[in-house]
Amino acid sequence: MNRNDTPLLKVNGLKKYYPIRDGIITHRVGQIYAVDGVDFEIYPGETLGLVGESGCGKSTIGRQIVALEQPSGGQIIYDGHEMNDLSVHQMKKIRTEIQMVFQDPYSALNPRKRIKDIISAPLLYHGICTKHTVGQEVERLLDMVGLPKNSKDRYPHEFSGGQRQRIGIARALSLKPRLIVCDEPVSALDVSIQAQILNLLRSLQEELKLTYLFIGHGLDAVNYISNRIAVMYLGKIVEIADAKELFQNPIHPYTKALCNAAPVPNPMERDRKRVILQGEIPSNAERHTGCRFRSRCPYAMDQCKLNEPGLEPALPGSNHLVACPVISKSLQQKEDPDASIYH
Repeated sequence: MNRNDTPLLKVNGLKKYYPIRDGIITHRVGQIYAVDGVDFEIYPGETLGLVGESGCGKSTIGRQIVALEQPSGGQIIYDGHEMNDLSVHQMKKIRTEIQMVFQDPYSALNPRKRIKDIISAPLLYHGICTKHTVGQEVERLLDMVGLPKNSKDRYPHEFSGGQRQRIGIARALSLKPRLIVCDEPVSALDVSIQAQILNLLRSLQEELKLTYLFIGHGLDAVNYISNRIAVMYLGKIVEIADAKELFQNPIHPYTKALCNAAPVPNPMERDRKRVILQGEIPSNAERHTGCRFRSRCPYAMDQCKLNEPGLEPALPGSNHLVACPVISKSLQQKEDPDASIYH
């Protein structure tokens, strides 16, 4: 990864709203602001981790990037091309370069088809292989993800969860993509299997020069595989930084609470003080005018009700961006407002 390169993927002001319908004669009564103005970049060869609690909009962003859903606003620019402006023919080519690994490896595979049919379908549709050569390519892909070649004649229910996820990865690799969106690919797996899948993704990235958007709940898994991490809260990114920097020096109060809530495999820290966020969780069906975290923030001020903060460098010239002017100002004044609460 070289940040002097042109970003492979650039997201500007991305929005996704879902209508709320009600009544005997169904009509629209409101909308869910699932993603409400998100900006980030992913560079070639990089893994950007995207974390946040359930319902914050992480998976919605992933589905829009792979064009499973259309955004309500904003831009998704892939390799210099604005995806909403592409023709059907151009979009067909782009879709081969952006693939997705889904959260549930069983529901993502057709239970009525053999593995060879599941993996060969995209190869034949896009003309990458012929009927005579597709079998050999399927065997090569299965070998690449650590499955025996005879797996191709079996059905998804004959495999464990980790093996099914490997099949999903093989299908994603079949079209030789440049960018893979990993939508919580290990959250449904046992911890020991999670490590195997994460190591597989890392080795494939190095071997095939892949770029990842890794969406996840488990902070340890995201930290293990990511170069940078973006933290989402209620449809917005509130902090983004290098993975090591984010875990060693979280700045936004929500990020601090997430890191503090993660279990630590150290019995000596069993009695460590944990931070439990107080206050009411806002609804994403409401239009927010100020900081959407202010109802749970220990540093909320009157100004937080008026203006919605944008991502700004925590310190001048820093790559560590945070959407909290109160904390940023304290850092610039070399104060530590968290000493008594988080440490």
